[in-house]
Amino acid sequence: MIEQNRLKEKGMNLLRRWTLIFLAAELIYFSLAGTNYFSLKNIQEIFMASTTILLLATGQTFVIVTGGIDLSVGFMVGFSSVISAKVMVELWGAGFSQELAITIGILSALLVGLIPGFINGFLVAKLRVPPFIATFGMYGIAYGIAEIICGNIPIHNLPTKVGSIGHGYLFYWLPQKVFSFLLKPENLSRKELTELIYIIPNVTVITFIFIGIFAFILAKTKFGHHTYAIGGNINSAERAGVNVKVHLIKVYMISSFFASLAGVMYVLRFITGRAPAGSARLLDAVVAVVIGGASLYGGKGTIMGTVIGALIIGALEVGLVNLSVPTYNLHILVGCILIFAVLIDQISPEYIYKEKEID
Repeated sequence: MIEQNRLKEKGMNLLRRWTLIFLAAELIYFSLAGTNYFSLKNIQEIFMASTTILLLATGQTFVIVTGGIDLSVGFMVGFSSVISAKVMVELWGAGFSQELAITIGILSALLVGLIPGFINGFLVAKLRVPPFIATFGMYGIAYGIAEIICGNIPIHNLPTKVGSIGHGYLFYWLPQKVFSFLLKPENLSRKELTELIYIIPNVTVITFIFIGIFAFILAKTKFGHHTYAIGGNINSAERAGVNVKVHLIKVYMISSFFASLAGVMYVLRFITGRAPAGSARLLDAVVAVVIGGASLYGGKGTIMGTVIGALIIGALEVGLVNLSVPTYNLHILVGCILIFAVLIDQISPEYIYKEKEID
């Protein structure tokens, strides 16, 4: 009997940590089947490929923890990328310095991007529109407005320094010769350029700074506790004195902010603004949150779990490319992983998560 309990406990421990086991197995498989999968360049490529998913999924985590969902984030990426790129192009053309045009373009996208989140939250919290309907409606509105702004044509001719930021790295290292912070060393020969080692992309640094801040907010602050309380039992949260309506509006604005930030990162990386940018990442973002242990019923979920879920998808995407496997297979695999994650959540969830809380 004691032995059976021990085996059951070990089984539950493995079940609770299946995402870490899956990620490790995934990395081992691709490292054996592919070439140079564990190289510094390839690892950084995994983080780069995961940037949009990480940002969308972080904001989505807050919404899903409350028991809602935000379907607008896919086209919110395109909406903010178009606004950011359009402002940069117009200001640079009007004679503004590149630095000022880029700064104003980024701030404009982040500020304007809060408006759809406020509307989503208002519809859900004040008018009691189901989250699926409210955010799906905003999904179409954001896409339509973005197409109007860009005239159905991707926005190009951005300030040249946009690319240097998006394609820049935190450190540059030329063994035994140069170690540079932020700025790429100049006057290097062609041979030295091939030997130059690029360490930690700027977009990855920016992404994890914001993820770290909001992970702390969700896990350690009163705002985070109220978010879990609403997802656990909205009526109990109201009786406990939580201003549920205002809180939900803030949560949807957080999701919108992260989608807008993903749009800005898109502009920095690809030096263009496109209305459909990010639309294909909506499913990936939701899957990353669910893989990370969040429940679609609300009340459970962590940013750390979401990060692991996003990295699983990013590692899978880069691994398939490394093996020259068509990337459309990624959608099949992601769908299978989503179903598996939901099944895990259905297998004695109260026992699994109760054990986790005790740990």
